Amino acid sequence: MTEQLNTGSHDLPVTEALAAFMRTGWADTRRADVEPLPVAPWAAKRRAALAARFPGERLVVPSGTLRTRSNDCDYRFRPHSAYAYLTGAGEPDDVLVVEPSGEATLYLRPRSPREEGEEFYRDRRYGEFWVGRRPDLAEAALLYQMECAHIRDLDLKGPARVLRGVDARIDSLVPAGGGDAELESFLSEMRLVKDEWEVGELQAAVDATARGFEDVVRALPAALGHPRGERYLEGVFGLRSRLEGNAVGYESIVASGAHACVLHWIRNDGRLRGGDMLLLDAGVETDTLYTADVTRTLPLSGRFGTVQRQVYDLVYEAQQAAIATLRPGARFRDFHLAAMRVVSEGLRDWGLLKDPVDALMESGLYRRYTLCSSGHMLGLDVHDCARARAETYLDGVLEEGQVLTVEPGLYLQPDDLTLPEEFRGLGVRIEDDLVITADGARLMSDALPRRADDVESWMASLLG
Repeated sequence: MTEQLNTGSHDLPVTEALAAFMRTGWADTRRADVEPLPVAPWAAKRRAALAARFPGERLVVPSGTLRTRSNDCDYRFRPHSAYAYLTGAGEPDDVLVVEPSGEATLYLRPRSPREEGEEFYRDRRYGEFWVGRRPDLAEAALLYQMECAHIRDLDLKGPARVLRGVDARIDSLVPAGGGDAELESFLSEMRLVKDEWEVGELQAAVDATARGFEDVVRALPAALGHPRGERYLEGVFGLRSRLEGNAVGYESIVASGAHACVLHWIRNDGRLRGGDMLLLDAGVETDTLYTADVTRTLPLSGRFGTVQRQVYDLVYEAQQAAIATLRPGARFRDFHLAAMRVVSEGLRDWGLLKDPVDALMESGLYRRYTLCSSGHMLGLDVHDCARARAETYLDGVLEEGQVLTVEPGLYLQPDDLTLPEEFRGLGVRIEDDLVITADGARLMSDALPRRADDVESWMASLLG
């Protein structure tokens, strides 16, 4: 594979004298303190499981490529989740190859020696002076505990299954085959059940997220006085995510008032008003790229109003019913159906819907007020394992070690004339992260209160 120097549109020319000068006089910075990443032994087990699923075949999993944000500026890179799962590595343009023998090699771009060229100081995408140091091949082999080779030595002649759509260069090197889709599905399905290390990383993400929610509550007095209060709180949570992890695991939803009725409100440019509620849906992503996904709906005054509490309590009861279904062997869809039955009963009791509950469950009329599903798998992706086959995920059964969210909600649109005026513009979601255990499920996000009374007490304790 050929390499090209990535210089900017306003790059200054380099004289021969400067080029020669830049190649000399550098100290040896090879690291003697490199230790294997904690994930390395777990990643090795995953690669072995992958090789066993496709014996005698070559498997190619790229990390992904840099994406341009504007002109010559890139977005911060995040590797494809399947690649991160199998290697623990996180640099762009790298490729994992599992050979027919089952042996794996990580092809990567090592740091460029100072005496061999100009990349280290001229290349704006990969140069050490521009983006920081990469490990050399020996360091990489120690970090990842696997064979590592230079990306320029990658040779993909011959048949292979490729994780496609990740790196166009790799796609072009291997003709597409019918087995590629099967590889993609398996790479999702093998992440459905988390190992012990992954559960620990997810718990760390959830714990940091809880601290971020506390930060947000403490910042409410200042945010209430700001014309972009939502964005103020987004920044507060974002600070926690960068201090304790890699970033937010997804764009934070900071939705006050009727913005809470927009399922994926990420503009976060609204003002906070004391009598409204705030829907905060946010998660810290760890340095190892596992993300939490938690939602709380908070009264900005510190106390729920009568109608606000009525809506909140119904969502809470729906979540309680959903959580009660979680155990190994239960159908994945059961928790959503349990939540929606409670919601349908509540909407009927309020007089918003007239049909019997069984008829409402059949017709789906309740979905006008609670459009989406009530949860999903969680892990390296916030909506994890999305390429898994329906029979192993949506139509499958729960297993010990799976981690998922439970997040029923009611979204009562401000222009919905089927609603009494006092209900319009109220949006409530309560979302928690749970791990399936041998006999049920453990609430990973129990550091954050869920009952209305407890939410009010918690807010009061943080606001003094």
